[in-house]
Amino acid sequence: MFLMDMSQIPLFAMLRGRLGYLSERQRLISENVANSDTPGYAPRDLKAFNFQAQIKAAQVMTPAVTQAGHMLPPNAKTGAAAGVKEIKTRDSETTLDGNSVVLEEEMMKMSEARMSYDAAIGFYQKSMNLLRMAARAPGR
Repeated sequence: MFLMDMSQIPLFAMLRGRLGYLSERQRLISENVANSDTPGYAPRDLKAFNFQAQIKAAQVMTPAVTQAGHMLPPNAKTGAAAGVKEIKTRDSETTLDGNSVVLEEEMMKMSEARMSYDAAIGFYQKSMNLLRMAARAPGR
């Protein structure tokens, strides 16, 4: 039986990158919401997802952990989140204590990220179903 590594198929590698980006974005947005009362806190987000940047990031050599005792650099991201860059964002208002998180804007960002994540998962599932159908013997 022949088993194929799905990460070797460019479509699935791109979907993996997109899902990693959206997961990381949801994590940052949730941190922004959690720090909405922290004095001086500035919200963070990710640069917009760019397939060309993901291709370039995938080509960059990163050290691999070949044994359990190996350690990555402190800021190293692994897996699908490796090619994303965090940025500080400016929301529409800043409170007197210097906090610039606007909950309504963060909730809109979270909703957008969730819808994009659901769409990417749906596309992944449909692509898997097409591969399964193509791999089936004729007449089954």
